[in-house]
Amino acid sequence: MSSCKRLQLLNSHISGAPQQSSAMASEKDAALAAVASDSPTIFDKIINKQIPANVVYEDDKVLAFRDIAPQAPTHILLIPKVRDGLTGLSKAEERHCEILGHLLYTAKVVAKQEGLEEGFRIVINDGPNGCQSVYHLHVHLLGGRQMNWPPG
Repeated sequence: MSSCKRLQLLNSHISGAPQQSSAMASEKDAALAAVASDSPTIFDKIINKQIPANVVYEDDKVLAFRDIAPQAPTHILLIPKVRDGLTGLSKAEERHCEILGHLLYTAKVVAKQEGLEEGFRIVINDGPNGCQSVYHLHVHLLGGRQMNWPPG
């Protein structure tokens, strides 16, 4: 995928503009084209308030906001405010245990806040085959409907 098409896909995520299937790359294509680096990501820009987001929870360590391309009635992304080399779960080290636990606990808090008492799903995409397109660890909180198994 060309860097131009990748930029178009990310811009569509930022603007919320609908994607045209023939003109825009799929999430899978975006994941396959993404490259892990220490460069700022779209999530860093959201944390720094350079890009607006519909924030539903924030504390000193985690920011949670609604996904602009939801895959369920409730689809919230939870991200650590400091990346600290944690571009994906496979990059986790023992020093990341506290933030990993805090992310999962915060997902539970947000799920309760969102009224997901009947259940929810937590997803962490990792690497190209895991369909990770942003290399800043993030947790997807999905709910508000019956989930299917296997997930895909």
